[in-house]
Amino acid sequence: MRVFLAVIFLAVLGYGLGFVLFVSHLPPTPTTLPTAEGIVALTGGNERLDTAVALLERGVGKRLLVSGVAQETTKETVGKMSEGGPRFACCADIGYAAEDTHGNAQEAAQWARENRFSSLVIVTGRYHMPRTMREFSAVLPDVSLIAYPVDQSRVELNGWWRHPRTAQLLHREYVKYLASLVTTRLAR
Repeated sequence: MRVFLAVIFLAVLGYGLGFVLFVSHLPPTPTTLPTAEGIVALTGGNERLDTAVALLERGVGKRLLVSGVAQETTKETVGKMSEGGPRFACCADIGYAAEDTHGNAQEAAQWARENRFSSLVIVTGRYHMPRTMREFSAVLPDVSLIAYPVDQSRVELNGWWRHPRTAQLLHREYVKYLASLVTTRLAR
């Protein structure tokens, strides 16, 4: 019985320490603009889309893929929502196939191959970036990936322990990150 309780205690302690490390190492938004051939934005918040479109308009990449868009949403609608300018009109692609982060990575991999891109800026929420980079690295091993995490207004990362919804979101994301550690290694 003592061995069983010790194993449970160590598992809970390991999970807790891993979770705190996960949250404390979430990447900040870069202070300088990156450069790459393409930009990929994962849907899931206006800040993600607005940031990716602004990066495209500022010439950070040649083309933008907005991955995981709902089937009924048109490119024109996305452009209006994000205040896309002339570069959005000519150089943005809308991806409808992805339903999750793994699907985003697969959709982006196909798009990168079709465009012969060897470097991508990945735009998603800060809390979502570790898993996103893991999934993208697994399907794009020969492509240089540059993380461009954004803060999202509905996610309060400063003092996250005082915000139950943020703490729940971070725990869910940590569990998904742990699962992606396993699935991406098995895929290799």
